[in-house]
Amino acid sequence: MAANGMDEDFDDGEQPEITTISDPHLRMGISARWGAGNQLAVHAALHPPQEGVTSGIRESPRVHEVRWGTQEVNNPIIRKLINETHGTFVALQHHQPDTTSTTSNRKPQLSNFSRKYRSVIRACLMQLKQAEEAARDEVTAEEYGLQVEIYSMVELIWSLSEILFVESLPGGVVLAQLLDWVKWHFNEADGYAREATTSDTPHLHDSYWSAIYLYVLQGRGDEARKLLSLDPTRSMDVYDEYASIDELLRKMPFFTLYTGQSLAEFDMKWRHWQDECRRRYSEGEFNTNKNLETICRILCGDEDVFLELKDLTETWYRMLVSKLLYCNPTVKAFDLQYHVKACIDAYDGHATLGPLDNILLAAIEFDLHQVIKESSSLLGNWWFVAHLADLLFQCGQLESHSLNYGSNLREFLLLDYASSLMSHPSLWQVGASYLDYCPEFGRYYLEFYLERLPLQTEQKALKVLRECEKRDMKDISHSICKVMGVRALRNERLGSALSWALRSKDASFATFLADRFLSEYSSKGGFSSLDLLDNLGTAMVLSDRLTFLGKYREFHRLHEEREFKSAANLLLQLLTNRMAPKKFWLTLLTDALPLLESEDVIFSTQQTYELMNCLEDISLSFRSSAYLHGDQAGDAQLKPTKGQQEVEKQKLDLIRLALARNLARAILSEGSLE
Repeated sequence: MAANGMDEDFDDGEQPEITTISDPHLRMGISARWGAGNQLAVHAALHPPQEGVTSGIRESPRVHEVRWGTQEVNNPIIRKLINETHGTFVALQHHQPDTTSTTSNRKPQLSNFSRKYRSVIRACLMQLKQAEEAARDEVTAEEYGLQVEIYSMVELIWSLSEILFVESLPGGVVLAQLLDWVKWHFNEADGYAREATTSDTPHLHDSYWSAIYLYVLQGRGDEARKLLSLDPTRSMDVYDEYASIDELLRKMPFFTLYTGQSLAEFDMKWRHWQDECRRRYSEGEFNTNKNLETICRILCGDEDVFLELKDLTETWYRMLVSKLLYCNPTVKAFDLQYHVKACIDAYDGHATLGPLDNILLAAIEFDLHQVIKESSSLLGNWWFVAHLADLLFQCGQLESHSLNYGSNLREFLLLDYASSLMSHPSLWQVGASYLDYCPEFGRYYLEFYLERLPLQTEQKALKVLRECEKRDMKDISHSICKVMGVRALRNERLGSALSWALRSKDASFATFLADRFLSEYSSKGGFSSLDLLDNLGTAMVLSDRLTFLGKYREFHRLHEEREFKSAANLLLQLLTNRMAPKKFWLTLLTDALPLLESEDVIFSTQQTYELMNCLEDISLSFRSSAYLHGDQAGDAQLKPTKGQQEVEKQKLDLIRLALARNLARAILSEGSLE
């Protein structure tokens, strides 16, 4: 546990333990609550202490955030895997198969998606190996080595699952795909061959015959023949034991896919070929060379020779593929489980099976539930099981496992995987996309997480807001805008706060902010955030006070552009329509002074009379005790000081004088025009 309030990472698959202090004298312990994803909020669980016993931490217990399994997603290689497979996942969800096609007809299309997943896994694995080799310290190399081990198992399991559950197997015969599976994932034979061929005497090298045996066990007859041709001890006779074994390897039949060859035709050719192998072995053609005799025994399907070579095959599943190749090459996928026991017994039985063995065995037995369960425990992350379950669901393989999880198994796993991504600062958008494809509970989870995402910056808040708007989550959008607006207001950023209020269409908050802008103008003589105020547009109709603010800013802009007549009309409109708050009338009349004193007559006689009426209203309010004591606003803090009263009286006198002068000028001007 993190005892200093900092995050602590746990290895994948490791679950944090919450220990309780049971000392009766302290009477306190540790409690925890689940957070988002792989998080725990850990805090002291304190009880009233015994009499005479005090606790120094009782007053202010701290909350510690504990995380585990986070190192993997922080690895840039793994994050690349997550992002690239997300694209494949989304494409698979949007894949629209032909409505007339059956599940078996869809399998070739789904196999393409599976291969895309495998190609990303393979690229990730190669990059992890390169990073392990380039690591500068042992700790980093060990971390990358662990990831290499994990994703090697991921690739192995996924490949076998693709063969058994996704691919369309002609006639149900599975051996050709299993041979490719062994060839691509277990390449010790190539390593032995390189060691032997790089020596001066390949046929005498310790790895020479091991490479040949492995090539034969994997059905790679051409590679075995090339190595056999390097042995200088072979006779130059037209027909000797080397030529005989070479002929048998060359004529070995294979059931190739999509060639039009029927299973019955292949079976007949196979039997004839293997009968020939047994005849030559029984006639003692290879008695003088034990190594060639061993090869012939493999071709004959001799049970004992596989036991003798079990150190080369290393695992029961590799032995299984080799035995089936020479004992039952037409085996069907559903019949594999009946050939497993003998191979497992050759490696000391079920008691010695590890987690990976159990997963592969469950796959061969078509127990998908056990495959997913064991994979979740072994691999320690939800990426593999979530994507595999989704692919198998698209293949129609998981329909029978949908009743024990509150929703179907696919959605259950996707929810957990998306939850782990939502707790990551940069992968939460990927997690949100996965939740979109969980029809039963995805939206509820997404609303829960989006509402609780930490909004450190406005940029991130805008990203979250866009995700909410895409999904029509109005309540959460409003909540985010409110939080960000209040935060901006606390930081004295009125423009930013108003923009958030406009986004959420919060009329009350917009009114409050408009008052703050007007107060700022009254105290400082100018507006901040002019770009925002100049471009309010139709947003100003959100509230009356915001409308006044927008129009008042427009008055200033017209005045700056020397459109005095338009500015005067707008100012008079704000006063006569009672759009302006009454406490702001004096400010408006003060703004009218430059227009009243201009060389040209701006206000007409009628307009001047209207301004005088407004001045009289202000004067009456100013003389009333209610105005003097701030009772109209209901706030005693608005009570003006004596100095403020004197300034306001001076302003009123100046405005009255200016109005009288303008009235006289307007009368003369209008009379001369008549």
